[in-house]
Parts: sequence; C-alpha cells; structure tokens
Amino acid sequence: MAAGGFCKLPNGTVVVALNLPSPAADGPAGVRVLVHAQNRARALTRLRNLGLRAVYLRGNAAPPTPDEITAVLHHPDGLIWRTAPDSGVGPMELWRPIRALLRQPTAQT
Repeated sequence: MAAGGFCKLPNGTVVVALNLPSPAADGPAGVRVLVHAQNRARALTRLRNLGLRAVYLRGNAAPPTPDEITAVLHHPDGLIWRTAPDSGVGPMELWRPIRALLRQPTAQT
C-alpha cells in the first residue's frame, strides 16, 4: 500500500499526495505524485485513467506540504511527480508533468 495523504483547500478542492513505486521499468525506485481534483475519489480516478490501476489512499499519514500544494496548483495539468526523497539528503528535484513519467521510450531503427 502506498503512503500518502490529502489536504482540503478552502475552495473545496483537494490535493492528494502519494508515494508510489515507479511505473517505468527503467525509472526511479519510487515517486511522489501530486494530484489536484474536486475530491479524493476523482484524484485517484485521474491516476487510474493514466494506467496506475492499483492506487489507493487509506489514511492521511503523508499529506502534501504547503510547497507541494503550491507546486501542483501552479501546474496547468494539476498532476505532477518527482522522485520520492529517501533520506532527505541531497538537492531537491524539480517537479515534472506526469507525461514525463509515463512516456514510453521510442525504439531507434
């Protein structure tokens, strides 16, 4: 089960944060995904529609930080990711659009 959490915003929408294993075979070990949606169910549906079928949110153990909320609200898609911080050591990585994670590498002929 993935660690994660949510935060309800004053306008009634929510930001859901999930720590997931990377869906890409050659990708990073784990990713932190942020989704902005009308409610928690719609946020999870957005991820499932992208092919992340076994995504569930139980509890609120790892809610999004204020910086994460700002990042997802300022992204036009409202769906971003970066590698999950293991120990907090090292430089912070920039947020990327979800298309960059799910993109399949093309074969060169």
